[in-house]
Amino acid sequence: MAKEHPRMSFNERLNELKDDMGDMGNSTLMAYKDAISTLFDYDEELVKKVTETGEKIDKMSYLFENKSMSTIAAEQPVAKDLRFIESSLKVGSHLKRIGNLAVNIAEVARHLKDEDVPEKPMHDIKKMAYLVEKMVSKSLDSFLNENMDLSRELHYDDDVIDDLFDKALDDITKTMFDDKDAINYMVYLIFLARFLERIADRAESIGNRTIFMITCEKP
Repeated sequence: MAKEHPRMSFNERLNELKDDMGDMGNSTLMAYKDAISTLFDYDEELVKKVTETGEKIDKMSYLFENKSMSTIAAEQPVAKDLRFIESSLKVGSHLKRIGNLAVNIAEVARHLKDEDVPEKPMHDIKKMAYLVEKMVSKSLDSFLNENMDLSRELHYDDDVIDDLFDKALDDITKTMFDDKDAINYMVYLIFLARFLERIADRAESIGNRTIFMITCEKP
């Protein structure tokens, strides 16, 4: 039997790492979508599912780190391949954090499910949630397909989220002044807006890491 070429074996390892990253990304996006669903149509079982998916992402991240480090130790990859592995580790860390934030969002939903949240601040949150979902999806696409154009778009997307975050805080604060009884639960809306803003930051960071992986230059 002919001996397998070692470079082919390494390429297979890289492809496996890329597949693992895709699986982790899909799980993260699903956790986020489910978490947002709990906000607008509360479902205790869906909250449990988000928590379980968050735990799954943590395990996937741990296994990915181990597999990546063993690949580096065994193969001593050249610069381009090493940048991919190092970037994947960074992206995996961002995905793990997004998964954790999705769990936080689902927990907030528990506190808001019986409250009559005013329409205006909730409209801000809905708009943020929709655009953040697009950012997470775009960041995964940009990394897995090494798409520089999508990566650069994420910077401008994050600016839009920052503006929406400021607007949401203004509307939430105004509601608190107008209705003192709303303060207790409106605080959770502030947490929610902050979680969404942080997820957007993570998505932008994935885009920045993609640019570095491709060009070896900071964006």
